[in-house]
Amino acid sequence: MRIIAGEWRKRPLRAPAGESTRPTADRTRETLFSMLLSRLGTFEDLRVADLFAGSGALGLEALSRGAAHCLFVENDAAAIRTLRENIASMRAQQACDVRASSVMALGPAKGAVPDLILLDPPYHTGAGIVALEKLDRLGWIAPSCWIALETAHNEDVKVKTLELEAERKVGKAKITLLRKASV
Repeated sequence: MRIIAGEWRKRPLRAPAGESTRPTADRTRETLFSMLLSRLGTFEDLRVADLFAGSGALGLEALSRGAAHCLFVENDAAAIRTLRENIASMRAQQACDVRASSVMALGPAKGAVPDLILLDPPYHTGAGIVALEKLDRLGWIAPSCWIALETAHNEDVKVKTLELEAERKVGKAKITLLRKASV
């Protein structure tokens, strides 16, 4: 596993030991960031949230491409250790906020909300949809926010307050881009 593009291009990333974390494959990450780049134009100065962060590959990829800050949320102890090691290896501590907790434990948004939310929850659990519904209620999702949710290729993604912008299957994964629904 490695960073695909940007300042840290080709730098290796560690994956957590064990079976509890499934890192996003390089090919899937490359597809995701291509989809986002075509819509965002740039990652420069974005505030990003990497939820169900695991190794931090998604958030670190965004930082490598110019994002200003990333909030990482992960509750698995082994993944948190690996995440912190990956952040340290990129010397990105100043641009990162690591929260060792469940995404579902996040409280109301305070201050600047993310411009981009990246979610890679365990497949076939519905955790991403539940998290997005809660985050929207708590003010984490602004009308300008882009959301990227990775699920298994055969999972349906429907969130009442969000609109589907794009969907792409990549191997066993599906990437779904969402935005706040127009009122």
